[in-house]
Amino acid sequence: MIRSMTGFGRAMAQSDEYQITVEMKAVNHRFLETSVRIPRQLASQEDALKKLLQKYFSRGKIDVFVTFEQVGAKNAVIKVDKELAIAYHKALSELAECCGLPCDISLTQLAAASGALRVESAADDEESLTCLLLQAAAEAAAALSRMREQEGAALGSDLEERLGTLERLISEISAFAPHVVREQQQKLQQRIAELLENVAVDEARLANEIAFFADKVDISEELTRFGSHIQQFRTSLTSAEPVGRKLEFIQQEMLREVNTIGSKSNALDINKRVIEAKSELEKIREQIQNIE
Repeated sequence: MIRSMTGFGRAMAQSDEYQITVEMKAVNHRFLETSVRIPRQLASQEDALKKLLQKYFSRGKIDVFVTFEQVGAKNAVIKVDKELAIAYHKALSELAECCGLPCDISLTQLAAASGALRVESAADDEESLTCLLLQAAAEAAAALSRMREQEGAALGSDLEERLGTLERLISEISAFAPHVVREQQQKLQQRIAELLENVAVDEARLANEIAFFADKVDISEELTRFGSHIQQFRTSLTSAEPVGRKLEFIQQEMLREVNTIGSKSNALDINKRVIEAKSELEKIREQIQNIE
């Protein structure tokens, strides 16, 4: 099944303390290009996130947006600066002695002294954050992949319809081709006869020239190759592997065959269908630009 290169995916992963949301937006691109916007707390996991995307996608420009939110209270850590507390106590004792006051320093007074106690937030659990990030990223990538598959199915249906149109046009050209060769042979013989009306003609030489001309305007090989290209194209549409570049190549080969048919034939019925075939191939080219 072919996949489009455009789509959107979103997923969220949450623990008791954190919530991480990952959004992915993809558009056409010749190769796989990823752009990640990630919070500071998760910046170290950017490479891991890009490697994960490589498992899901081979082409397309993918913009990834990661948001981080703390949903639970962090455990606070209270640090005691023992040396500073002792220094405060010593200084207050000396002050009391200087002033002739009783040394009744309380624990409350020491705790209130600047810097004796300080509150620090617990560090983020990096392992937990990484697991949440990769979980949300994998789910978002899977959602994006499903959307690309859905759009790919629609593209495949459109391309199948256009292949049918091309098959009809080529079939009609094939039906006209033998008549065109015979008509051109007759016209050539008639023209030569008119020009050499009173001159003896080497019949063998004339037959060779007519055969040479008929070979030049013969399009049977181009028609055969075109039919083969259509079958290759149709088979590729059912491939599980990314086939966008392969389809581009086949479309170019089909266009080359059509151009050759048009250059070899000056029959109105054939040239009319050549123009229609070129139009269909251009529409196919536009569509496959969006196939992974």
